[in-house]
Amino acid sequence: MKKWILAAFVVMAASSYAQAQDKGFGLGIILGEPTGISGKYWLSTTTALDGGAAWNFGSGGFLHIHADYLFHNYDLIKVQEGRLPVYFGIGGRIGFSSKTVVGLRGVVGVAYQFSSAPLDAFLELAPIMDLVPGTSFHMNGGIGMRFFF
Repeated sequence: MKKWILAAFVVMAASSYAQAQDKGFGLGIILGEPTGISGKYWLSTTTALDGGAAWNFGSGGFLHIHADYLFHNYDLIKVQEGRLPVYFGIGGRIGFSSKTVVGLRGVVGVAYQFSSAPLDAFLELAPIMDLVPGTSFHMNGGIGMRFFF
């Protein structure tokens, strides 16, 4: 009986967050290049800060930390349920291995915001221009999901 009460409470709490993916803080995972933890904090209904701490498997592997300022456009793709904004932004990244790498990062993606749960699922591409210790160009990309609190 206690399990049913707990389950009912969890469902009610989660349903109160429905359509809340454009406010607050979300935390989840990103799989791809890099693979790790992804976070997002909404500044307004169309802007957010996005970040990640992940493992980059290319070039011998290294810890990758990034942060981006994102803009969301909800008018480009219409869906029957939920919302599917296209987002784009700019940020930076630091990579730690035998040498520290610092670069600029652009990002473009889509994020499906579920209408019935405080979740988003996203797919993104991120061109990177490393500036330190030398100039080089890379492409990152990933798919992920976040839960919004």
